[in-house]
Amino acid sequence: MTNTVPSGDLVAQGSMPISDNDQPIQGFGLQLSNSKTLGGTGTVVVPIFHVTGTVEVLALWGVVTTVLGANNTAAYWRLNDQTAQVSITASAGTTLTTAAVGCTIVKKGLAAAALTLLDSAAGRVSEPTTLETLYFSPFVAMQKTGAIQTDIEFVYSTTDNPTTGAITFYVQYLPVGQGSKITAA
Repeated sequence: MTNTVPSGDLVAQGSMPISDNDQPIQGFGLQLSNSKTLGGTGTVVVPIFHVTGTVEVLALWGVVTTVLGANNTAAYWRLNDQTAQVSITASAGTTLTTAAVGCTIVKKGLAAAALTLLDSAAGRVSEPTTLETLYFSPFVAMQKTGAIQTDIEFVYSTTDNPTTGAITFYVQYLPVGQGSKITAA
């Protein structure tokens, strides 16, 4: 059996990720964004993406679109299957107090590492360390058995009542099995 793509491009045979439209996914995978306005006080949990099946997350980041409140601390990402919460970045978190428009947060290291804040106040270069082979730190996320809602969440703490600001979150991923995907929460 031969795979063909309408454009005439050659497609490798064998195992290859495919989209929900049965089209091969090549290059950087699928990308999705979700904009969230921050609010609340205390520890705030913001569901940003739903995971269906099993996916390889190639990159996870956010860009501040409205200046964040004066007290935004302990920010991190986690996976929540409605029973267990597994850290994607260190749960001690990163301070994002008054992060300006254009500041970017990224998952750059292993789950034991805090998310990285790239401040937009000046030109910036951020690169992998000599121990890292990629800039973004990829990981596999799996939905809980029984079609239980499983979310990638942004968690932060604030004493503002309520806090303010907005972030657009992005994810690039590959499905690892038929029907596997990420959708906006």
